[in-house]
Amino acid sequence: MKFYISRKITNLCVHCGFCETQIECPGSENCTGCGVCVDACPNQAKILEEVLEERKKVKIKVDGETYEVPEKITILKALEILGYKISYFPTKDGIYAPCRTGGCWACMVLVDGKPKQACITPVKNGMNIQTSKTELEKIQPLRIVSGFQGHPVGGVGTPYWLKPKGFFARYIEVACFAHGCILRCPTCQNWEITYSSKNTPLTPNQAAVKITGLRRLYGVDRMAISGGESTLNYRWLIAYLKNLKKLNPDKDARFHVDTNAVILTKEYIDRLVEAGMTDIGPDIKALTLPTFKKITGIKSEELAKKLLETEWEAVKYLINQYWGKIFIGIGIPYNKKLISLEEIWEIGRKIAEWEPTIQVCVLDYRPEFRRQDIERPSFHEMVKVKNILEDAGLKCVICQTTQGHIGP
Repeated sequence: MKFYISRKITNLCVHCGFCETQIECPGSENCTGCGVCVDACPNQAKILEEVLEERKKVKIKVDGETYEVPEKITILKALEILGYKISYFPTKDGIYAPCRTGGCWACMVLVDGKPKQACITPVKNGMNIQTSKTELEKIQPLRIVSGFQGHPVGGVGTPYWLKPKGFFARYIEVACFAHGCILRCPTCQNWEITYSSKNTPLTPNQAAVKITGLRRLYGVDRMAISGGESTLNYRWLIAYLKNLKKLNPDKDARFHVDTNAVILTKEYIDRLVEAGMTDIGPDIKALTLPTFKKITGIKSEELAKKLLETEWEAVKYLINQYWGKIFIGIGIPYNKKLISLEEIWEIGRKIAEWEPTIQVCVLDYRPEFRRQDIERPSFHEMVKVKNILEDAGLKCVICQTTQGHIGP
């Protein structure tokens, strides 16, 4: 039978220790081939190697039925072998596993009565697994969330004109960061958060209490969640927003979601607004499929196409249904090695056709994670990008530059 195991490319490893200290791993001797260390290594010093071998069988019980599956595989892989549908998108009749690195907990199952991530938890002999949504919904959803902090600038979903309150104030909002992402961006600025799976997961209420405490400490009104990708765990995020609203009932409180929008359906957006979301910052990655694949690191043509279409449909729906009701700010990436000025103009024109006055923030992609070979765009490059977007019809363009933000 065909399996995969992780192998280190010694001459590429710089011994940063991330795969040893930040990833929940059974060790090289018991490698399950989950691939988390491969996705997380900034120097691409880990690869998945295909092996053909017979493995010892272990007995597991899944939803009341007993099965034999090979040892040294994840629960998610075992469920796939047993015929369960595994999906990157929320599904009514299968296992939803968007990040597959252990951070988002959307693939949670019950193992001997305790919640575990199916994507990284190894099977063990005698293990009793429950996948029933009815059973899972009896317990609180979980997610790894960290980096609770004051934020002096905010994200793409933060109104550009906001300033800290008071002469000595430093922050305009407080933020936290959800682990796990469906994308594999080689320029990921938060990769240590995105791929880390060793932190203790939080319930929605635990996270809401922490961020509310920070709001009171710093005297701000805005509470943001970013990532990773904040929207992956549907149940968790809806409950988190509801808890935030309950803890912050005053009219000044703002609940801000930054997202790449690649799984945001119309129904999901409606539920987020109903739960209390007041501000959203969809971060568009591209207009064309080749550019989207280059920026996001998604190799599957089918998956990339679905994610790109969902992203743009989400932006259009937000503008059509919620313009003037919630704050919407859009993010666009720029680096000449990743996206052309022609595509930037086309993005600007498309957005301007829907709403020319919407806030658009251009992020200057710099050397990060696996793309240390690129150079950060110069100040003059970003001024040119701003002019191009304004020529395309946009009225409110902000650009992140080496000399700070330039705006309307």
